[in-house]
Amino acid sequence: MEMKHMERRDRLGVTYLTFPALEGCGLVEHLFTTRLGGVSEGIYASMNLSFSRGDKKEHVLENYRRVAEVLGCKREDMVATRQSHTTNIRVVTVQDRGKGVVRPADYEDIDGLVTNEPGIALAAFYADCVPLYFVDTENRAIGLAHSGWRGTVQQMGACMVETMGREFGTRPEKLLAAIGPSICQECYEVDASVAEAFCHMLNGCEGILEEIRESGCYFEPGSSYRQVVEKGRAEGKYQLDLWLANLIILRRAGIPLSQISITDICTCHNPDFLFSHRASHGLRGNLGAFLMLKNN
Repeated sequence: MEMKHMERRDRLGVTYLTFPALEGCGLVEHLFTTRLGGVSEGIYASMNLSFSRGDKKEHVLENYRRVAEVLGCKREDMVATRQSHTTNIRVVTVQDRGKGVVRPADYEDIDGLVTNEPGIALAAFYADCVPLYFVDTENRAIGLAHSGWRGTVQQMGACMVETMGREFGTRPEKLLAAIGPSICQECYEVDASVAEAFCHMLNGCEGILEEIRESGCYFEPGSSYRQVVEKGRAEGKYQLDLWLANLIILRRAGIPLSQISITDICTCHNPDFLFSHRASHGLRGNLGAFLMLKNN
């Protein structure tokens, strides 16, 4: 599998993906897991990070231990989302260490996490939805979000920028952001009601779309430019580009295009390498995105 915007890493027996731009800032440790390098079996093989899909708890905990070792922390330093396709965001403090991983979370309906505490690894989970990473290079703060079609149409990326601004004084022009592996437009068929919701949300974004086209940050040179919503192969169906939608949202929130990294890796196209809900018809584990401020 060729990758243009991310790097594959193999360390301590774990295979994972990283963004060079986030690695290069020197402030964070981060990764996006693949299916490789864990101990889970069957449909969960092998790096499943979900406790709620039927996998053995001891397998999931061992998988977390391995990810923590790669990140340079412990499972007790991790804090996990409790996702339900909202735009609710939790400000994470040292009192939250371990929640959702080695001890119960005392919160629900949280799809975004932000913190300015070093040494806390934020964790969120995916199997086609979009991971969003945020690093405030000025105020040393980070954010991690889960954004499926519901979160995207409610502009989770903009909600994260707003929350980080309110909590940490984050200025969007000082943010690094990344859009992680998820389902691509070719694989993501939606019905008319979802398509209409995106057309309404993106109304007035023609200037930003043209800026994206001119920048060359997303569309290949010489390619036919696509829209976020394209006509589908069947009557009344549409193909939805969550990568482009999130890119537009992040740019509209004030993040320069030059500071946004965009995946080119589709979960649905790579079911042996990444978990995909659509490709597996729901018989799968969960991938994990992790982001942690370094202690130095």
